[in-house]
Amino acid sequence: MTANAAKREPLVGWWLIAICVCVLAMVMVGGATRLTHSGLSITQWNLEKGLVPPLSMDRWTEEFRLYQRTTEYQVQNRGMSMAQFQYIYWWEWTHRFIGKMIGLVFAIPFLAFWATGKLRGRFWPVLGLFALGGLQGFVGWWMVTSGLFGRLEVSPERLATHLGVAFCILALALWLALDAFGWSGKGSKLGAPKWAPAALLVLVFVQVMFGALLAGDHGGVAYTDWPTIGHEWIPSDAFSLKPLLANFTDNHATQQLMHRTTGYLVAFSALTIALLAFFRGDGRARTAGLALGAVTLLQMVLGIVTLVSVTPLPLALAHQFGAALLWLTTAATLRVSGDGTRLQ
Repeated sequence: MTANAAKREPLVGWWLIAICVCVLAMVMVGGATRLTHSGLSITQWNLEKGLVPPLSMDRWTEEFRLYQRTTEYQVQNRGMSMAQFQYIYWWEWTHRFIGKMIGLVFAIPFLAFWATGKLRGRFWPVLGLFALGGLQGFVGWWMVTSGLFGRLEVSPERLATHLGVAFCILALALWLALDAFGWSGKGSKLGAPKWAPAALLVLVFVQVMFGALLAGDHGGVAYTDWPTIGHEWIPSDAFSLKPLLANFTDNHATQQLMHRTTGYLVAFSALTIALLAFFRGDGRARTAGLALGAVTLLQMVLGIVTLVSVTPLPLALAHQFGAALLWLTTAATLRVSGDGTRLQ
């Protein structure tokens, strides 16, 4: 199968954009689920029960009794009312339901496009997208099981893995969508070195993972001053834990330092690319580069305001949305400023 075998198929492109939107919605609901401490409210992986929410008091009582067995309830939420339980349950149920709906949004058009030959030349990458979706379901449950018994929260490492797979799905779906629209780098110039968007994409991913570790350990409110961290430029207790890797999952000072430092690197790199695109670029690549700069500035402001405001729910979700938007914009910049090759 050659790179030229995949023809322009706008309908396939719009389908893949729809998948991007659905995954982005799931990321946002997942963020709200984490921020409202709702992620452990459903203690079983049951496809039949997961499709239909509790519609009777008997069912609600059953779900509540299952939750009452968890460490989170025993230590942190003992005595909560049924109404309080229902509030956190609905967040987690919605998160899982969206995941199931994404499976349908993918599967039905996939079969139709495959049968009509519209996936010729891109069948395997699209199938790989489906495989990532299946992996995400497994990783999500693997994450939840880490917090049910013996600890109050899910593992930060597993939370970061869960978010990382979601971001990979977003990038691949967008890449394939732009490919289906025929938007390659041919006839377009970014003005920056060819390796710059790819390097930035890696850097954004690393910064997002540091953010996930920070959020998973509830370290966002540990230091709310800026630009200093605990009124120090480099926190004195950063990297104080042994072994060294424990600092990335259990040390708020280290987590804040790494997340902010990589954030500065992302901002500097993205804005440099945007300036080069403005002065030297043309075509779609120039437009993508300028959009990258605008999204970067927005995310910088959101990050700082969220931090100093002690992470209120709306701002925290806006900051997470900004991270996903920055990630997608970077992936798009890489795609439209490349050499026109396609995934095979």
